[in-house]
Amino acid sequence: MREVAELNGDGIAGELRDAVHLVNEALGSPVAFRPIDWSLERREASPAALEEGIEAVRALGAAMKYPTVTETVSPNQVLRDRLGLAVIHRPCRSYPGVSRNYTGTVDIHVVRVATGGTYEDAGMRIGYYSAVSIRVMERTPVEHAAHFAFRLAESRRQHVVSTSKYTIQRAADGLFEDVVDEVAAEYRNVTHSRELFDALLAKLIINPERYDVIVCPNEYGDFLSDMAYGLIGSIGLGASASYAFSKSHQPIIGVFDPAGGTAPDIAGKGLANPSGALEAFGYLLQFCGRAALGRQLVDAVHDTIAAGETTRDLGGTLGTLDFTRAVIRRLAPA
Repeated sequence: MREVAELNGDGIAGELRDAVHLVNEALGSPVAFRPIDWSLERREASPAALEEGIEAVRALGAAMKYPTVTETVSPNQVLRDRLGLAVIHRPCRSYPGVSRNYTGTVDIHVVRVATGGTYEDAGMRIGYYSAVSIRVMERTPVEHAAHFAFRLAESRRQHVVSTSKYTIQRAADGLFEDVVDEVAAEYRNVTHSRELFDALLAKLIINPERYDVIVCPNEYGDFLSDMAYGLIGSIGLGASASYAFSKSHQPIIGVFDPAGGTAPDIAGKGLANPSGALEAFGYLLQFCGRAALGRQLVDAVHDTIAAGETTRDLGGTLGTLDFTRAVIRRLAPA
């Protein structure tokens, strides 16, 4: 049994956690959770709470994280800074049976540099009329993201698209593209092409099937993954994985979480859609060496939704626990 950290948060976090625990038990308890209270109330009351979570993740190497409210400090930013989480991976594939404007098949993996870009510096006001912020691009996180993207593409359709505004942001985005080009030379079985970010967004909306693995700087990846979730019908269907790496670009720490937020309007009502959290747990299992079990869980979530057994946000009637039980029925005996 592998012990992993569990960063408990706010809003619907408790309901998502309960769903993950039920599935873990149904799979024979392949992991044991070390719970850390990361609710806003505790984080604001005790600075030690953030440190406790960081040390648990560092010691155990893997964590499930649930949605958290940000007020004075962003827990996600603290995780990235303190643990060196350099890459965010967001898979996005169509769920049969989910109502959406695009009726084709989407199967895209967004690999996002988790640091730098415009998110690293909140900037400052200069007088009444002006403000300024610094945009940063660092070589090492881009190298990690590029290696992750090309290794992922080797097991898929052998194509990586890097995207940025390299014709305009010649220094920062130019460095990003140069590093991706250098890494691409090491992966002879994978083709690589560049696309300008604004043009790529249009092409994705018209024909997302042409894309497989997309690697991009921080803020572009944020925009891109949310748009991709829009193509499949709901951001609540998304799961996210963040990684820290060794010097040889191997993932050594993984933090897994649903892409959605705390949803305070439905918290405590049993209405939350746990599919993103369950899929994230599937990716955690894969990271912890239980690849077959993780894939089985991810497929069970998709099969449940495809069968029309869905929560209310997707037009169904199931609550959080009933949907979780429907997923469990599709899991083979542990």
